[in-house]
Amino acid sequence: MAHRAPTGDPMLTARFTPPAVPELLVHRPELLGRLAAGARGPLTLVNGPAGSGKTVLAAHWAADRRAPRPPMWLTVEPDDAPGAFWAYVLEALHRGGVTLPPEVGMPTRAEGVTRSFLVRLADGLAASPQPAVLVLDQFDTARPPATAEGLDFVLRHAAGGLRIVLTSRSDPLLPLHRYRAAGEIVEIRHADLRFTHEDAEALLGEHRLDISQPGIRRLMERTEGWAAGVRLCALAMQRSADPEAFLRQFAADRTTIAGYLLTEVLDAQPPPTQDLLLRVCVTDRIHPDLADALTGRDDGARTLAGLARDNAFLEQVDASAWYRLHPLFAEVLRAHLRQRCPGLEPRLHGRAARWLARTGRLTEAVLQGAAAGDWPFAAGQLVDNLALGRLLTGLEADRLGRAFDGMPPGTTGAAPALVAAACRTAAQDPAGCEDALRRADAALTDSSGPATRLGRAFLGVLAGRAAGDLTATERAAEDADRLLGELPPALLAARPEFRALLSAHLGAAELGAGHLERAGATLTAAVAACGPPGAQHPGTEHPGTEHPGTAYDPSTEHPLCEALGSLALVELLRGRLRRAAEHARACLAVAERSALPPERRAGVDHLVLAGVAVEQDDLPAARHHLDLAAAAAGVRPDPATAVRAAVIGARIALAEGDADAALAALRAVAVARLSDRVVAELAVAESAVHLGRGDAEAALRVLDAAAADGPERAVARARALLALGRGACAAQALEGVPAAGDDGDALATPVRAHASLLRAQLAEAAGDAEEARRRLAEALALARPEELRRMFVETGPWMRRVLDRDPASARLHGWLTPGAPARTARAARADGQPPVVEPLSAREVEVLRKAAEMLSTEEMAAELFVSANTVKTHLKSIYRKLCVTRRSDAVHRAQDLGML
Repeated sequence: MAHRAPTGDPMLTARFTPPAVPELLVHRPELLGRLAAGARGPLTLVNGPAGSGKTVLAAHWAADRRAPRPPMWLTVEPDDAPGAFWAYVLEALHRGGVTLPPEVGMPTRAEGVTRSFLVRLADGLAASPQPAVLVLDQFDTARPPATAEGLDFVLRHAAGGLRIVLTSRSDPLLPLHRYRAAGEIVEIRHADLRFTHEDAEALLGEHRLDISQPGIRRLMERTEGWAAGVRLCALAMQRSADPEAFLRQFAADRTTIAGYLLTEVLDAQPPPTQDLLLRVCVTDRIHPDLADALTGRDDGARTLAGLARDNAFLEQVDASAWYRLHPLFAEVLRAHLRQRCPGLEPRLHGRAARWLARTGRLTEAVLQGAAAGDWPFAAGQLVDNLALGRLLTGLEADRLGRAFDGMPPGTTGAAPALVAAACRTAAQDPAGCEDALRRADAALTDSSGPATRLGRAFLGVLAGRAAGDLTATERAAEDADRLLGELPPALLAARPEFRALLSAHLGAAELGAGHLERAGATLTAAVAACGPPGAQHPGTEHPGTEHPGTAYDPSTEHPLCEALGSLALVELLRGRLRRAAEHARACLAVAERSALPPERRAGVDHLVLAGVAVEQDDLPAARHHLDLAAAAAGVRPDPATAVRAAVIGARIALAEGDADAALAALRAVAVARLSDRVVAELAVAESAVHLGRGDAEAALRVLDAAAADGPERAVARARALLALGRGACAAQALEGVPAAGDDGDALATPVRAHASLLRAQLAEAAGDAEEARRRLAEALALARPEELRRMFVETGPWMRRVLDRDPASARLHGWLTPGAPARTARAARADGQPPVVEPLSAREVEVLRKAAEMLSTEEMAAELFVSANTVKTHLKSIYRKLCVTRRSDAVHRAQDLGML
């Protein structure tokens, strides 16, 4: 006969039956294995928020388990007093085939059980021939402490005769620390229950949805792997005519997710906690003191800790005092706030903005001020804190720029006008920037503070650079330097990036005007301003270089990228290819270290590496880096850099045999705002294209039209004249170009090497074989340190004939031969896989090793002492560098390449 509850009511059979396993199920063998392993010990805890898949996982395991005695099941309910709870436990054991001695008895009072009952039960379980495995689902609803205390007593005294699997939204009131210390607990937590990209892909496949990889990534970013969220989205996409469009336009408050979260999470909280959640949802991160400022109460710390403990879609951030809401829950709460308390949201944003500003959290204060529509406050924070540069570069640039998208054009005040000018500069809209600067000038008065006037001077430097106007740039830089002396030292110390950014843009303007020596000095000073003297900057593997480094302030990493990229270009134009490549790679390393995404990088680093590669005749690498440079948003921040991009692109196209594309790239450049020196660079590049097409007359015309003279132009004229058979004129053109050893430091190595090569060709044409050999040896000696191969390749069969006549010299200069080790090491693999885009950093290799050990993202973060988001950023960078899209592929690729 079936037993009855202490109240006299019949036992509810449904509570002993595991929920049906969904037909469309993601099989998770790793978690099932951990459940099976846990059930061999006394306690297994499956802990996670509502909808995280706790019950589904336990039910799947219970249904799939093959053992002499399958696990028993009991769903715990909120109104279970201790006596009722134990009566149901006994009934679950009875239905599962566990025979207990009659003296154990049944609880007679719903309110509780005696210690004698617990002793008899533990003793009876200890005597059982087989251990009983019992799943207690929703154990968090067992509120009375006596229930958990009794369960702990029976577990400890049943001598292995009872094994419990708990599913719970919060940690049970059990002494978990003791079970951990004894190694008697297996824990499956929220981080383990989160769907991986592969899990989401499998679930969508079960729902017959063919979603693109970017679409799946978007789904994972929005849901953060929350199982119910992924499943509800899959169901909604099944009903959508365009599932991909659903993901792009997905709004949580307009889906069934909203009803689920409001019912299961918000409504389950007491009214004061609901009020707190609705108020703190306006911020991305929540500090207890900020919560108090938003609620006007003093219970923030206690309430937030309780919500995090109960897995109420709020979690602590990296073991700090800060918390964050799950983004879907925050989105639903904000929609609910607007409906329940119209007009409150902007006031909460304003209150949060001022608290964040008082506590020194500049970016968050600006974002909250903008969300409140308080444009003078938000813009004033950037101007007064010398942070206008954050709108132009760095990880925060996009977010800050978007925050001001809604600022009305007519917003009064100097600070809003300066912010508008910075935003237009970031968008490469010089006309819009000029208009905003005019409004700023009109708003500036004698009472305007030095920070505001310094912001105007800083933007003047940027505007002058963008216009190719070195005079205006230098004048604005002088104003800025004077105003820096009027600011409090403490403010300057807190913003080390500002001075570095000023120098970086001034140096880039000097570079744009063709003043390479001045630019090099200014940019070296900019690099030095980013850190203490003598340190080595990240990514450089040559101790003792002149760059500072490992002790850099993180805020200076983006000015450091700017300065290193421009310095690399200076060295490329000087002909110092090795140093140019070192600076460019160091720039890339700093960008990787700061997790700056490719679309936010200037692209000058890849542009320089493309220029180095083409001169070294490594065409696959040259094309690869040029494509990466072209994809970067800031690759043409000023006219002169656009010229260098066009010149390098034309060199590569010509080397690839496409002279028409090379000519088109050069002629697409607007020359109106360029200095004579830069126009001459363009003419030299165009003349080389005409020579490549066999039109030496056109090459000569282009050069003769250039206003500026110089050794580069002289060498290019000599090439054209030699091609026309006018050897005497070619020799005369070279008279102004110093020979090797004459004024060598003042002339770029490629120019000297090319001049010696032309002299060798002229000598051979004149029948002077000895002079030809001497001049060629001179050219090779100059070119070899920088591996300047391309100029010799461009001589066509002439070079091969000379080397064929002198086998000993040919062996000595094997580095010229295409396919030599220096080249093939950078070429694509023979099996057709693409090369590694860039070397992995030491930290990325560590992450890759952890990935090979099959650790989850959270486990990797714990072992590496970083946040999970940092691990995800490193993984994205690894995927890009190894040309893969999944973690397992990255591990296999790294193993193939011998990295692991």
